[in-house]
Amino acid sequence: MTLFERWLSLWVALCIVVGIALGALAPDLFAAIARAEVARVNLPVAVLVWLMIIPMLLRIDFAALGQVGRHWRGIAVTLLVNWAVKPFSMALLAWVFIGWLFRPWLPEAQIESYIAGLILLAAAPCTAMVFVWSRLTDGEPHFTLTQVALNDAIMIVAFAPIVGLLLGIAAIVVPWDTLLLSVLLYIVIPVLLAQVVRRLLLARGEGALDRALTRLGPLSIAALLATLVLLFAFQGEQILAQPLVIALLAVPILIQVYLNSGLAYLGNRMAGEAHNVAGPSALIGASNFFELAVAAAISLFGIQSGAALATVVGVLIEVPVMLSVVWIVNRSRGWYEAGAAVRRNALKESA
Repeated sequence: MTLFERWLSLWVALCIVVGIALGALAPDLFAAIARAEVARVNLPVAVLVWLMIIPMLLRIDFAALGQVGRHWRGIAVTLLVNWAVKPFSMALLAWVFIGWLFRPWLPEAQIESYIAGLILLAAAPCTAMVFVWSRLTDGEPHFTLTQVALNDAIMIVAFAPIVGLLLGIAAIVVPWDTLLLSVLLYIVIPVLLAQVVRRLLLARGEGALDRALTRLGPLSIAALLATLVLLFAFQGEQILAQPLVIALLAVPILIQVYLNSGLAYLGNRMAGEAHNVAGPSALIGASNFFELAVAAAISLFGIQSGAALATVVGVLIEVPVMLSVVWIVNRSRGWYEAGAAVRRNALKESA
C-alpha cells in the first residue's frame, strides 16, 4: 500500500478543512467552477474524475474473464453479494437511518439527496483498491483479477438500471438522460480508453505498464483530493451548520460494509472455497467504486448536493473500515479452514 493509500482518510480530513476554508475565502471562484457545466456535467470535475479512474482501469485485464470457471464458487458468491444484495441492502439502510431514524438531525431538504448518494455509492463494486486489500489477505491474484474484470463488464450494463430502479422505489426523480450520460462518461469511455492505452503500453515491452502505473498512481490520488476540496468548498456552509451530518451518513455505510463482507466470507466458507479466495471475495463484496459514485452524484444532483456529500463520506471511511475487514479475515483463517466444506474440497483438490 502506498503512502497516499495508507493515509487516505487523513488526506480526506485535510481536504475537508482546506475545502471549507477556500470556500469561505473565495466564494466567487467556486461559484464560477460550479457554473462550468455542459448538459449537467461539471467540466472541471469530469476532467478530475477521468484522472482518477483511468489509471485504476489500466490494471484490469479483460482477458482474465476466460478464467471465470477456475474459482466458480467464489465468483458466484461475490456476484450474488455485489449485484443482488449490496445495492438493495444499502437502499434499505439508507431509508431506515437517513429517511427515518436520523431524520430529525438532518436538513429536511437534503434527505432524499443523501439517500440517493448512498444508493450510488453501493451500486458499483470497487475496482482499484481491491488489489491492495487482496494482497493484504494473501488473496489468490488470478481470482481477484478475474472477479474485478467481470464486475467491470457487468457494471457497464447494470449500473444505470439498478440505480434507476432503487431511486424510483425511493420516489426520487431519475433524470435518465443524465444517468445514461454518466455511465457513458465515467464507465464506458474510461474502460475503452484504458484498454487501448493498456495494449499500447504492453506492446512497448515488459515493465512499461508497471512503470506507467507507478507514475500515474500519485496523479490519480491528487485528482481525487482536488475533487474533494471542490466538494467541501461548496458543502462547507452546510457542514458547519450541521456538524453531525458526516457522522450520521457514515452509520449505514459502516453497517453495509460489515454486512456484505460477512455474507461473502460466510458464503464462501459454506461453498467450500479456499481462504485465499474467500478473503478477496469478502473485500470485493464490501468495498465501493467511490470515484464513480462521486462523479455520478455530481452529474445527477449537482456539486452542492447532499448526494455528492454522502458519496464523499464513503471516501473518508474507506481505508480504516476496509483495513478492519482485512484484520478480521486474517485473524479468522484458522476458523475458516476448519469448515467441513472447505476441508472436503481441499482433500478433493489434493487427491
